Amino acid sequence: MLFPPLLLLTGRRVRLYSSSAHSPTQLPRPSPSIGSPSRIRKLIASQRDPLLAEEIYGLSSSFLSPTSSPIQALILKFARACRFSLCFSLLHRLPSPPSPSLLSSLALTFSRLSRPDLSLSAVRLLLLHHPPDLLSPRIRRRLISALSSHPSSLPAAHSFLHSLPSPDLPSINLLLRALCRNRSLSLAIPLFNRIHLLGLSPDRQSYHFLIQGLCRRDQITSAISLFEEMLNRGLTPDFLTCTSLLNALCRKRKLREAYKFLCRMKLWGCAPDIVHFQTLIIGFCREGCPVDACKVFDEMPGSGVLPDMVSYTSLIHGLCARGELYKANGYLMEMLGKKMVPHFSVFHALVRGFCVAGQEEEGCSVVDLMLRNGVVPHEETWMYATAAVCEDYDREMLDGIIVKMARDDERRRSTRIAKAGPSIDDVINRLRNGSLRRPLSKS
Repeated sequence: MLFPPLLLLTGRRVRLYSSSAHSPTQLPRPSPSIGSPSRIRKLIASQRDPLLAEEIYGLSSSFLSPTSSPIQALILKFARACRFSLCFSLLHRLPSPPSPSLLSSLALTFSRLSRPDLSLSAVRLLLLHHPPDLLSPRIRRRLISALSSHPSSLPAAHSFLHSLPSPDLPSINLLLRALCRNRSLSLAIPLFNRIHLLGLSPDRQSYHFLIQGLCRRDQITSAISLFEEMLNRGLTPDFLTCTSLLNALCRKRKLREAYKFLCRMKLWGCAPDIVHFQTLIIGFCREGCPVDACKVFDEMPGSGVLPDMVSYTSLIHGLCARGELYKANGYLMEMLGKKMVPHFSVFHALVRGFCVAGQEEEGCSVVDLMLRNGVVPHEETWMYATAAVCEDYDREMLDGIIVKMARDDERRRSTRIAKAGPSIDDVINRLRNGSLRRPLSKS
């Protein structure tokens, strides 16, 4: 037999069936229980409805102590659900003072809900029962993060940090970042200098936060001096620090210094990317120096950076604004050769520049190029084109064509301009056949 009879399993083995009757023996049943405190805490934390979580806690309160973890999970559940009255009511019903972990979590929750007043109340309650010098570094950082999340509670965060006998560098960096974002340099600079007085050494984040704050207040000279101090200490600048300095130099119109800064970035171990090149190209174009912008643009491939749509668009607009139309047209052809079709405003800038300069043939060729790439011309673009090729149309007829094209919803949804009407067909045929006429005189 493959399996022995169960009735023969006697002796020291467990007897599954009785000898007198062939019915199972009655095993003792365990006493009913909801679960362990950790399981109750997880069950309360997993509920989306805070009132349902309160009912679960009420059912389990008969065998759980009021200072256990489930009541703390319920307090946090009420706080995250914006049931602040229930949260504080349950908090004050605790027989013993709340733990620092619970109060710091409450302070962070209130700060994320944009309630700095409640966050400050939670911090005051924590400091009432627990001295600051006995708090762990993790609790200190959580309190500083909660207080520094809103400008109204920044003085409290600053006072709390100064009350600590030996604050660590991550706590100082948290407050330093908040002060610089709030542009409170009168507090940020002394806090940065205090790092040296505490026997600590500022790291890369400390320099980054203060440099960024100085750049936001346009104190570029102080920012450059601090950046040089950072390099002398052997710290490698990060991407955001270089971006902030480059933007500040371009805003202050110090483009030569910005170009030198861009060239030295590789020596500092921070290779420039497309954002840095675009910042400098836009800065040169805004100052009316498109030739220098072209120089920066041509250096991009050598640095391993390929220009994108924004780079071409900014450069073409800058060249058209200074009358460098043929060079701008060359960059447009290069752009189209890379299968990048620009916005209609790029074509319009070239058409307007060529037509205003009396070079209607080049302007109409740009319009033809625009149509072949499926870009819908603007109303003013059509005005320049029709005035260049259609001298036998009177002014009212030209205005009628322009208004019809501007109001035609089908034309705006489709790139097939030929459906707009026979008059537009005539204009397009003349554009493509090169039947140029002198532009109409403006009445």
